[in-house]
Amino acid sequence: MKKQAKLTFPEHLIKEPVIFTMAKKYDVMPNIRRARVTETVGEMFLELDGTEENLNKGIQWLKDKGVTVELLEGDSIE
Repeated sequence: MKKQAKLTFPEHLIKEPVIFTMAKKYDVMPNIRRARVTETVGEMFLELDGTEENLNKGIQWLKDKGVTVELLEGDSIE
């Protein structure tokens, strides 16, 4: 199953390996399609691939860490 999402990272998480950690912990394959990082905020558009259960757990983990997760419909990343 694939989900598309826009992630917004607060300043304190910009230099942390959040996506790598989530991918390893929940067996989710991220495909980063676009990213923009400044010194105060990070924004990333990506596709997440995995089982529905793992995707849901990984997304919830991101939210618990303080990442804003906005799920996107269709191919809105393009």
